[in-house]
Amino acid sequence: MLGAVTQVTETIELMTCVTCPLMRYHPAVVTQKAATMQLLSGGRFTLGLGAGENLNEHIVGRGWPPVNVRHEMLAEAICIIGSLFDGGYVNHAGDHYRVDSAKLWDLPEQRVPIATAVSGTQSVRRFAPVSDAMVAVEPNPDLVRAWDDANPSAGRKIGQVPVCWGPNRDRAVQLAHEQFRWFGGGWKVNAELPGPSGFAGATSFVRPEDVADSIPCGPSA
Repeated sequence: MLGAVTQVTETIELMTCVTCPLMRYHPAVVTQKAATMQLLSGGRFTLGLGAGENLNEHIVGRGWPPVNVRHEMLAEAICIIGSLFDGGYVNHAGDHYRVDSAKLWDLPEQRVPIATAVSGTQSVRRFAPVSDAMVAVEPNPDLVRAWDDANPSAGRKIGQVPVCWGPNRDRAVQLAHEQFRWFGGGWKVNAELPGPSGFAGATSFVRPEDVADSIPCGPSA
């Protein structure tokens, strides 16, 4: 999809928000896709990476590791991705991945920036030093300050802000409750849920007014 977008746009920035290079997608394959995107877009692409969600990753039958293991996997994946972006052949034998004589044959002139998703102190400490930008699912100033302390040169922060716009606020609140009430549970909960029934159970007591407190709803800009 992003490859198609590169052909009908000229200046807008493009980004994955975010790709998980842990289980379904090997980090070497993710790197190749990112390099292709950078070439197609003429240097407008940022590779957004994250530690993933059980909902998406469990389907390959490898189980769902605890968060500290997922962070280890993501850190190793970023190391592989960075080595491939450096050019030349890459061989890697780590705790979680092996890479055998991999190479980006068409290396973009502009290195692909890496933006990494974080949700707390642990992930900030691990990923700020090896990332070009920060991704968060909420505008949390504590995350920003911690990121700046860990890596003052990685100044860009990219945030997700859910909005339910509509001319009728009550209808917008109802729609947000129907389709996005899981947002109120927080990332640490959402990342662990394996399927729709888990999300339904975790949000069964979330009221429309609870959603309206965390998601702007209605016609007002």
